Amino acid sequence: MLTIGFVLPEGFQIMGLAAASAFELANVSAKQRLYEIRLLSEQGGPVTNSLGAAVETHALARQKVDTLIVSGLLYPQPSSATLIKRLRQASASSRRTASVCTGAFLLGEAGLLDGRRVTTHWFHARDLQKQFPKARVEEDRIFIIDDSVWTSAGMSAGIDLALGMIEKDFGGELARSVAQKLVVHHRRAGGQSQHSALLELDAKSDRIQGALEHARRNLRDALTVEELAAAAHLSPRQFSRAFRAETGQSPARAVEHLRVEAARLMVEQSRHTIDEIAMETGFSDPERMRRAFLRAFGQPPQVLRRNARQATA
Repeated sequence: MLTIGFVLPEGFQIMGLAAASAFELANVSAKQRLYEIRLLSEQGGPVTNSLGAAVETHALARQKVDTLIVSGLLYPQPSSATLIKRLRQASASSRRTASVCTGAFLLGEAGLLDGRRVTTHWFHARDLQKQFPKARVEEDRIFIIDDSVWTSAGMSAGIDLALGMIEKDFGGELARSVAQKLVVHHRRAGGQSQHSALLELDAKSDRIQGALEHARRNLRDALTVEELAAAAHLSPRQFSRAFRAETGQSPARAVEHLRVEAARLMVEQSRHTIDEIAMETGFSDPERMRRAFLRAFGQPPQVLRRNARQATA
């Protein structure tokens, strides 16, 4: 049985504990105790979270765990020297150490991010890089694995990180079963962007949202303005005007963003060839997809695939 220790600083954000549910449900799915969960803190005893409720914890210094996961605060702030010392010691005796969201700042204080690829919530990423210049912060990742150190983005990304750990420990079938029980559509890969094209487009009306959903489900099609307008039950002229007013983009640009997002997932997670991915996501040829990747990410698909594979090696 593997012991998962969640380190909770005073005032920790309650969502940081959502990852614990993944390990709990792994036990349910497997019908055996694969994981034991322990809540840890600097001194032990009750620790108050960001909502003002207290949870009971064990003293960090007295616990040896397989996996150490440090929860974050709403806003990072310096930790006590004692907590950082005990965190460093506990990490040295653990198989892997992780952070959820701004928990990365505690790992940084302990010197555990030096020379490593890491991530955190995009809002705090540049502060993390400034405060810990020896780390290599990638601000647009769901989670990153660098040897024994795992770091995740915002609080909900802790669930993706936990599912990734379960997959590493006991295989993809168990991780998928846990994801289904959590009503997570699928486990987001570590290399996936923290941002979503549909969220960024932020369509207000049901008609424009419906057209965007139609586009997302039918990326292989040409997706002309006429087709999207029909999905929105508007004339092409009305649709183009309403679409730009709500999203600030033309339909063609928005469709390209959706194609690029879908293509990036396939590039990083699948074994399809670049040519196959271009066809599946509606790019007429690989060169057109390459140019779209350069506009969106500054790198061609082959480089993103190589980086993703190195991150999970």
